[in-house]
Amino acid sequence: MVLRIVRNGCRNLPRSGRRSFSSNPLNSNGTGDITNVPLSQPIPGLPPPRFTSVKASKNETQVTVLDNGLTVATENVFGQFCTVGVLINSGSRYEVAYPSGISHFLEKIAFGSTTQFTDKDQILQELEKHGGICDCQSSRDTLIYAMSAETRGLQAVVNILSEVINRPTITAQELEDAKMAVGFHIQGMELDPNPEPILMEMIHQAAFRGNTLGLPHRCPPENIDKIEKNILYTYMKNFHTPERMVLAGVGMDHEQMVELAKEHFVKKHKPIWLEQENLIDTKMSVDNSLAQYTGGKVLMEKDLSNVSLGPTPMPELAHIVIGLESCSHKDDDFISFCVLNMMMGGGGSFSAGGPGKGMYTRLYLNVLNRFHWIHNATCYNHAYDDSGLFCIHASSHPDQLSDLVEVIVRELLNTTSFVDKTELQRAKTQLQSMLLMNLESRPVIFEDVGRQVLTSGHRKQPEYFYDLIGKVTPQDIQRVAERMLTSKLSLSALGSLANLPDYENIQNTLLGKNGKRSRFSFLGL
Repeated sequence: MVLRIVRNGCRNLPRSGRRSFSSNPLNSNGTGDITNVPLSQPIPGLPPPRFTSVKASKNETQVTVLDNGLTVATENVFGQFCTVGVLINSGSRYEVAYPSGISHFLEKIAFGSTTQFTDKDQILQELEKHGGICDCQSSRDTLIYAMSAETRGLQAVVNILSEVINRPTITAQELEDAKMAVGFHIQGMELDPNPEPILMEMIHQAAFRGNTLGLPHRCPPENIDKIEKNILYTYMKNFHTPERMVLAGVGMDHEQMVELAKEHFVKKHKPIWLEQENLIDTKMSVDNSLAQYTGGKVLMEKDLSNVSLGPTPMPELAHIVIGLESCSHKDDDFISFCVLNMMMGGGGSFSAGGPGKGMYTRLYLNVLNRFHWIHNATCYNHAYDDSGLFCIHASSHPDQLSDLVEVIVRELLNTTSFVDKTELQRAKTQLQSMLLMNLESRPVIFEDVGRQVLTSGHRKQPEYFYDLIGKVTPQDIQRVAERMLTSKLSLSALGSLANLPDYENIQNTLLGKNGKRSRFSFLGL
């Protein structure tokens, strides 16, 4: 009814009371017509707007190192729930002396039986009392045990974390269940129409061949039956040590967290592998090798012509990932590489949205919008503690694979060319927006706190990175692009690869050898 009155209000007024906004002046002085005032200018005759200024309160991250080497880091944000977890300097990159796949197994076994809890159900029931959830995620360089619950249940949460990290009792049934879960996960990756996880595995293997970041993140099928209880305990004994861990929390008092850490991670019983030394193999040790970028290729010939799972047929695609060395997240060029990644952007051919969805990035404007036969072009920048990988994943029909490589190589080479100020400002604004919006989530704040403290011993506030992003210049982008293009090519490909150009040919083109950029014609562009 209200909407109807508003809609018809002008029509119901007497003719003498109606106003024509297209002809009448804005005010009695006749200073302007509403149809002639740009939206970028204030309306004439109106007083300037007055805004209320709000001083934002900064929550500084507090850090304490306990006597046993464990680091406690907290940030107290308002709310009835808290997120707590332990980040361990662990992951697949450290498995050089072990069968690859241990981190994958630990992820599946997490929150199982311990010396205090008989099985996973008992842990979940304890968490349920406090409205809590739990999860464990492994990456190439970090293993994270995390829980969210009501703040009143903080002591129970820290107790559970201490148990699952230091005193797990891996039963025979849990080990068999983990092997089954790992096997199903690998099969799921093979059957998934989206090959991105497999391609990211392959490009890391190509970029860091046989060392650290190039070791398999997911357990190879042939290693499932090789991983036994003593190997898992030995790995935990070497890597689940206090000096390699950060107990991070968001939404609690720091001193309370420190006291709980002392109670459950210092005064409590020793880890199970120190109480029962027969559980471990003393021959295996810790490997702290630095990542060595090698470049190279990992190709997988595979028939992808029948990947459709439903009545709607999907096109047959061949996938490539072209990668080059970038830098670690400690490097001075890290922020510039992040801005370059945002400038390149990209996505799938069916993506929708406006500028905020990256539709004005280079891979959209120069690739997806110009070549209808390219189904995907997405840029990634993987940054680690001691190295990094900048890569572009693209896909097309196998018959056009050579042209696809040509287009992507052209875009990589163009990163050193002129940088428009508008596109740079758009990329910086989008990156700043993503930084701040992501940190509105408590679990994201938790991970940011934990990762920064684990790496550097302290946490830099978002304003620090916001300002650094704003200072990136066109010259910075060109400089890091030149730095990237001097590295050796990393190449991975999946599908029918008969039309894939030679590795050396692509490499020489990127390095600018042989004068005329090898045999590529860049499609006449």
